[in-house]
Amino acid sequence: MIGAVRRLSSESTQTLSRFYLYNGVDEVFSCVVLEPPFKDNKKNISSICSGIYTAKLRWSEKYKWHYHIQDVEGRELILIHFGNYYRDTRGCLLFGANFTDINNDGFRDVTSSKKTMKKLLAVAPKEFKIMIDDLYLV
Repeated sequence: MIGAVRRLSSESTQTLSRFYLYNGVDEVFSCVVLEPPFKDNKKNISSICSGIYTAKLRWSEKYKWHYHIQDVEGRELILIHFGNYYRDTRGCLLFGANFTDINNDGFRDVTSSKKTMKKLLAVAPKEFKIMIDDLYLV
C-alpha cells in the first residue's frame, strides 16, 4: 500500500491537506490532514518537506497506536496521530474526518480525529510508503 498527502493550502498558522491510502489503484481510505505551515523544516513548528517517506506503526501511552514517519532529514518523531487543533501538531500530521472551526478561533480544525485514526489502523499495514506533495504551489 502507498499513502499520499496532497497539501491543498498553507497559511501562516496551518497547512490543510487530504490523505489517500491506495492498495494498487484502489483507494481504501481517505481523510483530511492538519499540519503546521512550512517554516524551513524547523523542529516543532514546521511541516516536513515534501517527499517520499516510510510510515511505521508505533505505540505510545499518549497517542496509543499511531504512525511514525521515518528518515525525515533534520527531524525525528514526526508522527501521524489524533488531535484537533493546529496547536496540537507540533510538526506532526493530524488526521480527521472533516475541517471545521470547532473552537471558533477563525482557524479550521479537524473533526473525529480518534475515530479517523481507528479507521486508518483497521485498513493500513504496519508499514507503508507515504508521498507528501505541495499541490498549493502548482
